[in-house]
Amino acid sequence: MPHLFAATRLRGLALANRIVVSPMCQYSAVEGVPTEWHRLHLGQFALSRAGLVFVEATAVEPVGRITPGCPGLYSDESERAFRLILESFKSQAGATRIGIQLAHAGRKASISRPWEGSRPLTPAEGGWATVGPSAIPFDDKRPAPQPLDAAGIARIKAAFVAAAKRAVRAGFEAIELHMAHGYLMSSFLSPLTNRRTDAYGGGIENRTRLQAEILAAVRAAVPDGIPVGARINGSDWREGGATIEDAVALGQALKREGCDFLDVSSGGVAADQQIDFRPGYQLPFAARVKKEVGLPTMAVGLISRPQSAEAILAAGHADFVALARAMLDDPRWPWHAATALGATLDLPLPTGYAVAPRWRQVTEEAGAAPDPLLAAAEAQLARAAQ
Repeated sequence: MPHLFAATRLRGLALANRIVVSPMCQYSAVEGVPTEWHRLHLGQFALSRAGLVFVEATAVEPVGRITPGCPGLYSDESERAFRLILESFKSQAGATRIGIQLAHAGRKASISRPWEGSRPLTPAEGGWATVGPSAIPFDDKRPAPQPLDAAGIARIKAAFVAAAKRAVRAGFEAIELHMAHGYLMSSFLSPLTNRRTDAYGGGIENRTRLQAEILAAVRAAVPDGIPVGARINGSDWREGGATIEDAVALGQALKREGCDFLDVSSGGVAADQQIDFRPGYQLPFAARVKKEVGLPTMAVGLISRPQSAEAILAAGHADFVALARAMLDDPRWPWHAATALGATLDLPLPTGYAVAPRWRQVTEEAGAAPDPLLAAAEAQLARAAQ
C-alpha cells in the first residue's frame, strides 16, 4: 500500500488517505454567503476521493474578509447556505471528509478581488477599516490598520468561537485556523508587523499568545471528536520576519492547547518578500515542524506529481500532502495518483467504470495501435504543422 493511500485518523475523524485539498479562495460569495459557485466548486472535490477537503478562508466577522467576495460564517444565512452545500457534498463524497478554514484577514482585508486588481477599497466602494496588532500597513498603497485593544481582541476571540460552533452545526468535520500568510494571527507572530508592548507583543511567548488563546477557546467550544488544527507560516521570507524557529515555538504553544495538526505554509506578511519558488519549496519547514513539534503535519506548496507526494510521506517529512493548484487543474488528481502508485480507490459508481482496467486495455498507453483512419488524420495534422 503506498503511503499516500494509507488510511489514518485526525483525532476522531477517520481519513481514507493522506491527500488534502487545500483551502482556496474563490472570491465568489455575496455578503459573506456562499453561492451556487461554491456548491459546484466543492462538488468536484467531493468526487475526487481525496482524504480531506478544506473550504476556503472563511471570515469570522465582516471586517475579517479579504474582499467583499469572501465568505463568512457569522450569520444565520451563511450557516444555512453552508449546510445545504455540505449536504450536497456529503451525498456524493464517499469517504472524503470536509473541513473549513476559519480566518480573519486583519490588515490585509478590504481589498478588491484579484481580477479587479487586489487594490484597497475606499468607503464609497464598500471598503472598511482594518485591524491589526500594530499600525503598520501592508504596503504604501494601503492605510494603516487600527491596533486592536483589549476589547477588540476579546471580540475576535469570541468571533472565532461563534464561527466554530456554526461550522459544527453546518456539518463541517474538521476546523483549520488560519495563522499564516500575513493575515491577523500571522501578523501577531511576525516581528515585522507586531510592535506591541503589552502581553501580545515582544518575545515569542507573547507573539504566540493570541493564537494559543484562540485555538484553546475553539477546542473547548466544539465536540471532542472534531479535529482542530492550524495553518502556520514556516517563514516570512523577509529579513527580520518570523523564522522557522518561531514556527516551531508557535506549534509547540498550540500543541499545549490541544492542537491536532499543523499545515505548514509560508509568506504573505511582507509586500517585498523574496520567496524561493520551486517544487516543494516549503517542505523543509514542514519537516522541521513535524520533527520538533510532533504533531501530524501537512506539507503544501508546488507539489504536483504523485511520486513527489509519495516520496515526502515515505521519507517521514510530513503526514499529509496538501494540494491547491494541482487540484484546480486536475480535480481527478487522486484517481491518477492511485493509478501511478498502484493503489485502488473507491471511485463513484457512475464514473468509476471509465477508469477501470478494461478501458485502459484499449488505450494507446497499453500498446493498442490506433485505427488506420485516425492514424492517417494525425499524420496529416503533423505534416501541416511542420
